[in-house]
Parts: sequence; structure tokens; C-alpha cells
Amino acid sequence: MDEILHVESLQLFVQKISNWLENLEFKRSDTREYSESKQRLLEFIIKYCKKIRYFKTGTPDNNNIYQLIENNQHSINYINIEVDLFNDHTDLSDLSSSVLQNLGQILPSKLEYLCLGLCINTSDLEIFLKNSQNTFIKKLVISYKLYDEGDEVLFYIKKYIMKKERVKYLVFDNNDSNFELFTLKNEVNEFKLHNIIVKKFSDLYIINPYDFIINNYSQY
Repeated sequence: MDEILHVESLQLFVQKISNWLENLEFKRSDTREYSESKQRLLEFIIKYCKKIRYFKTGTPDNNNIYQLIENNQHSINYINIEVDLFNDHTDLSDLSSSVLQNLGQILPSKLEYLCLGLCINTSDLEIFLKNSQNTFIKKLVISYKLYDEGDEVLFYIKKYIMKKERVKYLVFDNNDSNFELFTLKNEVNEFKLHNIIVKKFSDLYIINPYDFIINNYSQY
């Protein structure tokens, strides 16, 4: 009975705030209790909330995150999807693969900001880049670990992003080697010829969502 009352209260709460909920962040957590609560909350938010602008998914272990993004196509502008790149759990590659295979095709035509912190292989990355070709992203942050032997990651970034001029500002950061595209002068200049400015990770990454809220709502 307590569980039923809790769910009903949560549903009522989401209904009441649905017209005002614009910024949503989930924390990264592997506990069963948190995952179950997140599942229920996502279901209610998908049902009632259509004005989400900022969405940080937390651990991307729930397929409802894609439905939420798709349901808020006309409002969503900032998306952050990250796994814990400093954690060696074996399922991180599976979670990352799921994101890269399912995200690109449901993105809106324009985004102000997209941050992906994932364990990637080159084939999944190419799937994402192909599927998201109809989206222009002003600020794209990719922080990654590579878990296959492919050496074509930058090749695909150039093929699908640089040559098509699909972003304005780009961060490309390899967590394994502490490599940032920003440090390669010739590469930076090549991107610049395609009207893409390569930036440092620290320049574009939104560390604190409260900073985002303050910067975007200070005019009010």
C-alpha cells in the first residue's frame, strides 16, 4: 500500500509541475532502488512534460531517455549523456553502444549543446554520425575511451562533421591518452577551414547545471 501511495504521489507531483519543468538532471547511480525510481519518474515525465530544455540523463541505462528526447523535440536544446569513464564496469561499453545506436535518429534539427562521454567503438560512432546528419549542433563535446582497435575515429569525425560543417564548436577528447584535438595545430586549422572552431574540453563542458540555469534565466 505504501508503494502504491508513493507512486500516486509522484505522478500527481509531476502533473502539477509539468508546465514549468524545463531542466532535468539525473545522477549516475548503479543501485537498484535508484534505477526503479528513475524508471517511474521518467515514465511520468514522458507522459506529462513537453517543455524540457536541458536534460542530463545520468547513467544511460533506461531506453525511456530516448522517448523523452523525442517527445520534447520542439524545446530540448541541451543534452548530456555520460557513462563513468573512470569506472571499469564491463557494461559501460554496452551502455555506450546503445546510446550511439539509438540517439542520432531522434535528435531535433538543431541543438545548442550535446555532450557525449562514452566508451566507443568506431562502428557505433559511425552509426551515430550517420543517423544525426540532419542535426546541426552548435557545441559538440565528445569525451571518450576507445574499446576496439580501430584508429579511424578522427577520420569519421572529419567525414561526417567537418566536411559537412555540422557543428560550430567542437571538443574531441580521448580520456585514455589525455589527448585533445585542440592540441594539434594542423588539425585545428583544417577544421577552421570548414568554419568549425576546435575548443578545449574545459571551455565547453557544462560542469554545474546550476550555472546553466543562471546563465540562461538571468534575463528574467
